[in-house]
Amino acid sequence: MSKAKAHAVSEDGVQRNLYVYDLPELLVSTLIPIADPAASKPPEPKPSPTDPLLFPPNPDALPPPTPAIVSTDCTICHVQNRTVHDQRNHVRSDLHKFNIKRRIRAQRAVTEQEFEKMIAEIDENESISGSGGEDSEEGLSEVDEEGGSGAASTTIIKRRGIKPTKHSDAYDTYNDDADAIKGVAKTPVLWFTSSILPSNISVGIYRVLFPLNQTPADLVPFLEKNQLKPSRPTSVPVPLTTSPPHFFLCMIGGGHFAAMVIGLPPVYANQRAGERGATVLAHQTFHRYTTRRKQGGSQSANDASKGKANSAGAQIRRYNESELQREIRELLASWKEKWIDTAELIFVRAAGTGNKRTLFHYDDAVLRLKDERLRGFPFSTRRATQSELMRSFMELTRVKFSSVDPRELRPQVPVDLDSTTTTTTGTTSSAAAAAAAAAAKPKPHKKPTKEEKQLVDDTATLVSLMRRTKIPPLITYMTTHALSPDFPLHPPEAYRHTPTPLHFAASINSPAIVGVLLTRMGADPTTRNEEGRTAFELAGDRATRDSFRVARGEVGEERWDWEGARVPGALTAEEAGKRSEGAERERKVEEERERERRAREAQRLKSEEEAAGKKALASGGKQVLLASGTRLRTGEDLGREREVAGMTPEARMRLERERRARAAEERFRKMQL
Repeated sequence: MSKAKAHAVSEDGVQRNLYVYDLPELLVSTLIPIADPAASKPPEPKPSPTDPLLFPPNPDALPPPTPAIVSTDCTICHVQNRTVHDQRNHVRSDLHKFNIKRRIRAQRAVTEQEFEKMIAEIDENESISGSGGEDSEEGLSEVDEEGGSGAASTTIIKRRGIKPTKHSDAYDTYNDDADAIKGVAKTPVLWFTSSILPSNISVGIYRVLFPLNQTPADLVPFLEKNQLKPSRPTSVPVPLTTSPPHFFLCMIGGGHFAAMVIGLPPVYANQRAGERGATVLAHQTFHRYTTRRKQGGSQSANDASKGKANSAGAQIRRYNESELQREIRELLASWKEKWIDTAELIFVRAAGTGNKRTLFHYDDAVLRLKDERLRGFPFSTRRATQSELMRSFMELTRVKFSSVDPRELRPQVPVDLDSTTTTTTGTTSSAAAAAAAAAAKPKPHKKPTKEEKQLVDDTATLVSLMRRTKIPPLITYMTTHALSPDFPLHPPEAYRHTPTPLHFAASINSPAIVGVLLTRMGADPTTRNEEGRTAFELAGDRATRDSFRVARGEVGEERWDWEGARVPGALTAEEAGKRSEGAERERKVEEERERERRAREAQRLKSEEEAAGKKALASGGKQVLLASGTRLRTGEDLGREREVAGMTPEARMRLERERRARAAEERFRKMQL
């Protein structure tokens, strides 16, 4: 293969998103699974009895650390891993988890031989074979016959305070059916390498696209077999005689349901750019009001936990849940033979017992939990809509590229927390080891001192009094506790915007507190916060700003640099009162204008209502259509408009909800007759 072709393939993957079922032939033929032992793991030589790393002369001593290690070696367990595959297996092992716990406790890491010795020293009376546990004897006997020590490893891990994870061998011993869940895997993406790509670039494909329980050696042949040729879109739709290879995707949650059938054969969306598109063969969405507003959760879940409610809203939600369930099941039944039974894979997102019951748990269910094609979405999804289903399909079938900088894989020098011997020169350095151990330990949270607690308590008291405009208690508290009028509020990170009581009073628009702090307590108006703003610049209304100007006139020009505090010219108390009275008069005039406007609007609606009533009577009580095709508003419509005239949007929404609830109660009453 020439370098030009290899460069073209690599550039193709960068310039456009590659489609899993339409990959370049050169790329598919050269893919190698990273997790394939036959392709990525070299044959390991048999250990020699003279090898000091595997057979140390003193079993109780740790093997000497190597001077320099590669990125795949474990610096915690002092284990050398030849490949990334070995490194991943070691990280998932119980030995690695056990040594992590010991390192957190500043204890020496144990070797594999010591770990096996700990397992062997377990009391024989303690059940480690599975006979006294929850699992059956048959399931554990199979593990023991294969030579594994998963049950014993689990016991020693539990005794040491480590809980096995899903990726450990001990977890598999206690959960033999863990792999029976469809779509559950250790990692959601399978990674491949290619000889035509740079060594630091890997190709990733979602694991759910491959058949279950498939070996790494069968992954590339599966991709080669399922490559499809793209087609060019035509202006005239061609009827489908047979359904092409396709995926069925559906999501349900919160009263929203969306289902879509997407064909796998790619279509040229932009022939010049080489971009591919997807063909939507069928789609449908439903939405009904089933979730409880503000409280959240479905009505059925609330009935199961708190009992059946009898309100109108609860009855509406129950009815909508049953209707949504009926519509979804009818849709699945109509798509069963044509789309669902012939789908290559089925992707479902159904969180919650009620949603799963709607899709799976009923007689003659179309979707079955035991279906080998059933998958879940290996990434987070949003509300069930057509656009979200299309986005999920594009994410599933898009090839991922990962690049790793080789400079990040530089050899590192290990640090032994228990030994004082350095690995480079062989000399002892207890100070360096102690510093490394101190850096590895998590730093404890610093407890506040008694003085800091007192400052926080004083701040809370001052803030509470200023919010409630309690002037005499505020003066008494500051005088009794000898607090400065420029007392810095604590903690400082919580009061960066308002560091002093004067800043805080101005920010909450409290002119009375501002006046007392400036005239009676002697607060400094020139103090600035971290943003460089004075207290006057934080005032949000005219009354608060006028209190600064009145204080300037009462305190005097010589006391503070009022220009530097950004405070305008001084005012007397009488002038400030006149300004406030003028503002009050303007507010009253504006309110009177608003009342007059509402009265005129009500009169206009009344006249229109009377005219519309006369027209309705002239037409025999039937609806009157205008020339534009719109319906003429009747007296009832005009009455509703007059009823909501002048209301806020929130009040209109409440009125509309009450009207709909009354109408629903009336419908239910008629249905029960």
